[in-house]
Amino acid sequence: KDVNFTGFTRDIVSFGIIKNVDFVENKTLIYIELPKEDEDIAKLQVGQSMDQVQFILGSPMIKDPFHSNRWDYLNLITVGDEKIADDITLWGLRLNICQGLDQFANVRPSKYIEGINSPLKKEIAKKIDWIIVRENSEGEYAGSGGIVHKGLPIEIGSEVAVFTREGCRRIHDYAFKLALKRPKKHLTLITKSNAQKHGMKLWDRVFYEVKKNYPQVKTNKLLVDAATAVMVNNPEKIDVMVATNLHADILSDLASALTGSLGIGATANITTDKNLPSMFEPIHGSAFDIVGKNIANPIGAIWSGMMMLNHLGEKKSANRIDKALKLYANNSGPFTPDLGGIASTRKVIDKIINLIK
Repeated sequence: KDVNFTGFTRDIVSFGIIKNVDFVENKTLIYIELPKEDEDIAKLQVGQSMDQVQFILGSPMIKDPFHSNRWDYLNLITVGDEKIADDITLWGLRLNICQGLDQFANVRPSKYIEGINSPLKKEIAKKIDWIIVRENSEGEYAGSGGIVHKGLPIEIGSEVAVFTREGCRRIHDYAFKLALKRPKKHLTLITKSNAQKHGMKLWDRVFYEVKKNYPQVKTNKLLVDAATAVMVNNPEKIDVMVATNLHADILSDLASALTGSLGIGATANITTDKNLPSMFEPIHGSAFDIVGKNIANPIGAIWSGMMMLNHLGEKKSANRIDKALKLYANNSGPFTPDLGGIASTRKVIDKIINLIK
């Protein structure tokens, strides 16, 4: 039979194909597809909420998912297990997917939602309306480097940040196009070229080359450390930011925290190749301390779904979710503990579903 929903779970990862996804009441069938060599991942215990799990080892899906255009989209939930080193789950899945499918643009919106408390004063928090554009294929997470003389006193570890002219050009161009669509038409370059004088100098130089093609867009440059202070004290000075893989990874955590919780962060991993799928995910960690407690905040996953619908041209459906999230927040939730409430994950999901209906 055609598998319409293919996943890797224990609140870990799921992949979806748009066509003919059926949900059977009180029963979930999850397929886990992994290359045979990923024995550690295959040994993961499955959460109690799963009724049936089938392991399909030897599948090319994770090891080489890039040969086919049959995927309309990918939906990544959360990745990790305390028993497995986090670099294995990151490089064995998410980064492998993003690089292999050339999802070079990681788009992370952060916006104040009335009704959700921010650690900032309300009059400051209300000014938060950002999009962080993260270079998603190279930079500090290019995977270049290694360890030599392992276990010896002279052991050396190297991690090489890789910046290519084309990698810089296309992410800056993507960010300018995005900024051009926004009312402020403003783009901030995030850099650290004062200290990193080779790769980040190229990063800066290509930004200003691309800028010549977008005279309507106003620009600003901030060192990444200075950007954190601006985000906290003067959020209105930022609209769209473009940053390297590492810098945007850190700044987006701060952005989500300032809007209420890491649990509400959403992202899109975009490829501009029409023969390849983009991927959508809540952006922050696996939160091992709350696994199985039914208190994880689902807003990040729901918001990611909304971004996916927009990407696929389903604007009306995306708008319905957007309105439901605003109604949910404006009417006091109920909220999960990370937002100061006591509601369960299921209770929040049910509430939002009812609002959508």
